This record gives sequence, C-alpha cells and structure tokens, in this order.
Amino acid sequence: MTSAFRTTDGARAVRNRYEQLLQQWPSPTRRHLVPTSAGETFVIESGPVDAPAVVLLHGTASNSAMWLGDVAGWTQRFRVFAVDIIGDAGLSAFNRPPLDTDAHARWLDDVLAGLSLQRASLVGISLGGWLSLDYATRRPERVQKLVVINPGGVGQPRNVLIWALPLLMLGRWGRRKMMERIAGAPSGSPSPDQAEAATFFELIFRHFRPRTAMLPRFEDAALDRLSMPVLAIIGGKDVFIDAPGTRTRLEAHVHDLTVSFLPDAHHFVPDQAPKIEAFLAAQPAASV
Repeated sequence: MTSAFRTTDGARAVRNRYEQLLQQWPSPTRRHLVPTSAGETFVIESGPVDAPAVVLLHGTASNSAMWLGDVAGWTQRFRVFAVDIIGDAGLSAFNRPPLDTDAHARWLDDVLAGLSLQRASLVGISLGGWLSLDYATRRPERVQKLVVINPGGVGQPRNVLIWALPLLMLGRWGRRKMMERIAGAPSGSPSPDQAEAATFFELIFRHFRPRTAMLPRFEDAALDRLSMPVLAIIGGKDVFIDAPGTRTRLEAHVHDLTVSFLPDAHHFVPDQAPKIEAFLAAQPAASV
C-alpha cells in the first residue's frame, strides 16, 4: 500500500476538493511542507507571528479542512498551525508508523523543529486527540496547554471496524448511515457549511483506506505525566470511544483538568471554538 486512498483518481478527487476548501481559510495563510523522518508534512500557518503557538491535529479520514469553522476566532489571538497527519487524507506523506511506539512523538518533534517551535499548545480530536495525548505524556515540558475532543486511548477500547467496514461496503447509503452514527441524525435542513462538510467527508470515505490498527490505551502512569492544563470535551453519544470511562480516567489522573461532558453530543461536537479559545487564552491563577 502506497497511498491513503484506494485509487489514484480517488486521491486526486479528494486533493482537488481539499485545495478548493483551503481557499476558504478565514485568514491569510503560510503553507509549509516540513521535512521529517516520517516524510514531508503539510502545515497551514495563520495568525500573528508573535502570538502564542497552537498546533491543531485533526481526526482520521480527515485533514485540516475540518478546522475551517473554528479558526477564524483563534487566529486573532494565536499563531495557529494546522497539521495534516501523516498517513491520512491530507497532503502529508503516506506513512503509518506503529502506534505502540514513540514514532509519532518523534514525528511531531520533527514537525515542531521544522516550524521553529520550542513549546506550543495542542488541540486534537479523535485520532488527533490520541496523538496529542501521546505527545503530551512523552514531552510534557513542550506542551503549554492541551485540548482533546473525544480522544481515543483513554476509556475502554471499542472495535468500530465491526460496524464501520460493512457500512462502507454498502455504497452511498452505507456511507451516509455511518456519518449519522458519527455525527448524529440530521435535524432539519443543514446549513450550507454543514452540507458542504458532509459532502466532502462522504467523498473521503468513498476513496479512503481506513486505518485498522487499534489505538493503544494509555497507562495510568502516562496520564499522570500530564502536568499542563487540560481541557477535555467529551460527547456522551460518541460511538468511537468509551465516553464515561474516558471522563473517569482523566479525572482520576490529570491534576489540572477541565471537563466539558456533553451527554447528547456525538463524535463531531460543533460550536466548541469559543470554549477552546477561552481555555487557551486564560491566564494561570495567581498563587496565594
């Protein structure tokens, strides 16, 4: 396997649509192809160059277009780096190192070095949340603040491939049913932005080769090393993660933790940008 996509035409279709969506980025951007030991990594940089650095890590079967609805406010206050994860549906190299090693942490070391970042806050969702936790547990001194949205690897593991792969084999109907399980059944007519996002994700799912490796579960000792302020946003109806177990374990092991548990939310949790911005911008409480 040499690509995240089943066919060259499929890869081209996703790339072309992704490039079109990136034209809608709500602030001026600088694009990077950062050389790393795991291959070139595509990064979109935006925001004031002297502002605090924030690194965004998307979920699997996705790319940095998923942040389009969130970054407008963030780039007013932060220097934002949206990273396309290697081996996924973006513009970075196809490389899927083993998840049960430090390979992804070393990859992020290279990315940060290529961007001249000694320290940054991390914001990650799903697989990106797992990668953010993995890095923060291994390099806590390099992470200013950590935001994870429905991260894998904390609660009891779930084998989603049992139901996801059969749905992907059922054509457009199956892909739509899978999206409903991930994002919830639509209520009313979607907004133009929601419809555009749904169409793009359906295009990706039509051509993408899903990851099949289970995300390793973090040991207690690893979670104990999360010394930075952490915001965890958890959807109670997420089909990918054990939401209650994720909340319980984070509360047991993370000292400086803020949990936003949304019992009716699914894997994609909309309208969280202001909450994340406020958390990233908050100054530490003065010691008495």
